Amino acid sequence: MGIYVEILIRGTIDEVWRLTQTPKLHERWDLRFSSIDYMPRPDTSRPQRFQYSTRIGFGIVVKGEGETSAVRYSPDGARTSSLMFWSDDPKSLILTGSGYWRYEPVGGGVRFITGYDYKTRFGALGRAFDAIVFRPLLGWATAWSFDRLRLWIEESAEPEGSLQRAVIYAIARVSVAFVFLYHGLVPKLVRFDQDEQHLMLAAGVASRFVPAVLRGVGIAEMTLGALLLLAWRARWLFAVTILLMVAAIGGVAITSPEYLVRAFNPVTLNALVIALSAIGLLASRNVPTSRTCLRKKAGA
Repeated sequence: MGIYVEILIRGTIDEVWRLTQTPKLHERWDLRFSSIDYMPRPDTSRPQRFQYSTRIGFGIVVKGEGETSAVRYSPDGARTSSLMFWSDDPKSLILTGSGYWRYEPVGGGVRFITGYDYKTRFGALGRAFDAIVFRPLLGWATAWSFDRLRLWIEESAEPEGSLQRAVIYAIARVSVAFVFLYHGLVPKLVRFDQDEQHLMLAAGVASRFVPAVLRGVGIAEMTLGALLLLAWRARWLFAVTILLMVAAIGGVAITSPEYLVRAFNPVTLNALVIALSAIGLLASRNVPTSRTCLRKKAGA
């Protein structure tokens, strides 16, 4: 099954064309490429060849080549750019492939579409890895990049800034989720910590109900942690977290003030969670997401 991605961009077709057909602009927004360079072309009647590279981490770079095989202009103003690509790099899973970019003017903007497919190396093992890991990841990266392009055109959000915000947002989100998952599981469900019991007793919970209440609180904390990861775009979870942390500090201050001056006390922990949540809220504006894209053709 080939990869298909479609997005509506509120901009002109000339602007979308410029940012996608100019190599040094294209590589700024497309997560799939680290560099794209046109090769010398003897005359304009021949296809435009290009070289590309992708850094996959740990200093490893995968290289490939391609060429624009055709550009078609439709009477309704739409444009289609077809291309072929291949890689002689033995590190590349992709052997050969082909695809297209289509630009359709619609009311209020441009429908920007891509469809492509490829053959893989490494026999059955390569095909299995592609189906399970690589192809879903490549499809997500294509959609995420298309939204990054949309934000550049619609919101004047520079691609480099979008990536930085996405990283900051992810760090804040995962860190807050980890705090809730850890504190819900380890001291409340696994270890049944004495300090946790003392806090419950000081808050007025009868001793016979403390185990059940702790388990309930632990499950609630783990649920919030899971939601922070699963409902990735739900900004309101950060607001809820801030309110819960402020309430928790106030509750401890009233019922067990001695804990406020201990090492690793609730004030420092909750204040850090509040700060991370605030950072997540601030960074969430203009963060690219693959969810703005259609991943299947209409009616498919």
